[in-house]
Amino acid sequence: MTWPAFNDGTLSGPAQGGFASYPSLRDRVVFITGGASGIGAEVVRQFAAQGAQVATVDIVQQPELPTEVWFRVCDVTDTPSLQQAIADVADELGPIRVLVNNAARDDRSDTRSMTEAEWDAMQAVNLRHAFFASQAVRPHMAAAGGGSIINYTSPSVDHQAGELVAYATAKAGIYGLTRTLAANFGPDGIRVNAVQPGWVFTDRQRELWVTSETVDEVLAGQTIKELTTEADVARLILFLGADDSRLITSQVYRVDAGWT
Repeated sequence: MTWPAFNDGTLSGPAQGGFASYPSLRDRVVFITGGASGIGAEVVRQFAAQGAQVATVDIVQQPELPTEVWFRVCDVTDTPSLQQAIADVADELGPIRVLVNNAARDDRSDTRSMTEAEWDAMQAVNLRHAFFASQAVRPHMAAAGGGSIINYTSPSVDHQAGELVAYATAKAGIYGLTRTLAANFGPDGIRVNAVQPGWVFTDRQRELWVTSETVDEVLAGQTIKELTTEADVARLILFLGADDSRLITSQVYRVDAGWT
């Protein structure tokens, strides 16, 4: 299929002069789950370009990442392994100041045949790990004087996609997790926010789910007729990780070109 034109990272329109740089991110230790592909890989690249010390975990064996990025193969549903990776990054690079809970899987399922094990697996990869990663970074952030945790929710919560029942349920849980952790972690100077991307047509999405009809449907529902890209999402995450957003917490931000 032929893809419509979209902003692939080059700046156009009234805002001239390039995208923002954040001095507060230089040398800051950033931990990102699921950073080997899709939105996560772009978040890794953009934090690295800001001069941050970036660490990521993923189940991908040989990801294409900037050479300076700390990487370990890790299944985020294995909580002890995930928390050990966080502890090792803190020991090697310093206290983690930004956590991006990016890892997720949007598998489709039939509610008539879904098993308990399948349901639990979807909650583990899309919701549970975000809590236990946050639990693990809290003491590091508190000791460093504060930090930022960024979660992901999903438009499937709003768009009533029936085949995404387990995924959408987990992503709805991210709302509650974000707000309750913000209240709980706030006294330690830790901010907790969530980002809700639109339908970002990553390589995985294009391979498995996207058709010309779905592209037309998404664009028709947007007020700005451009596809949301990984870079669009990553730039908001940079802002939420930087000191520029120091008093922003317990919020959910949509990056979806006004998709209704």
